[in-house]
Amino acid sequence: MEQPRAQIYLVCGCTGAGKSTYSERLAQDVDGVRFSIDEWMQQLHNADQPDEMSFAWFYERVQRNCSQMRRVAERLVEIGVPTIFDCGLTNSQERAIFADWAQAQGYEYELHFIDVDPETRWKRVEKRNDEQAETYQFDVTRPMFDFIEDLWEAPTSDEINRMNVKTVTP
Repeated sequence: MEQPRAQIYLVCGCTGAGKSTYSERLAQDVDGVRFSIDEWMQQLHNADQPDEMSFAWFYERVQRNCSQMRRVAERLVEIGVPTIFDCGLTNSQERAIFADWAQAQGYEYELHFIDVDPETRWKRVEKRNDEQAETYQFDVTRPMFDFIEDLWEAPTSDEINRMNVKTVTP
């Protein structure tokens, strides 16, 4: 018997793992819609950020955007369109927000974990900054990279058991 296709795909990995590229390819493969937090932040908020960047300013906007993304996703799933969240999902608490929401809605969901070592990821970020190609939204500086690196938590064994985790090694 064929396993039901997920309606919600959660993509996690640290900065430079390849989440945006993977999510775009996944959206094409499942004929779905991808929500990218980097795109939303760039279009809606980054021009207005304070001179001295604060995590609280950034985080509050990320949370509002993700909440709106989930609202739109509810309509998409209603009409049969799979939804892919490329929102970083940097720790178990952030992933739980999405997983709890999907579960409360009765949606099938999967967590796709892109596992890439920090050295490779930093090289990718430098290349993306230099080339400003398809997935480029803004320069990621080394301090930004290191800050997120310190926040990053790979999926725990509890999450792996709960969320139908698929580990991706590009």
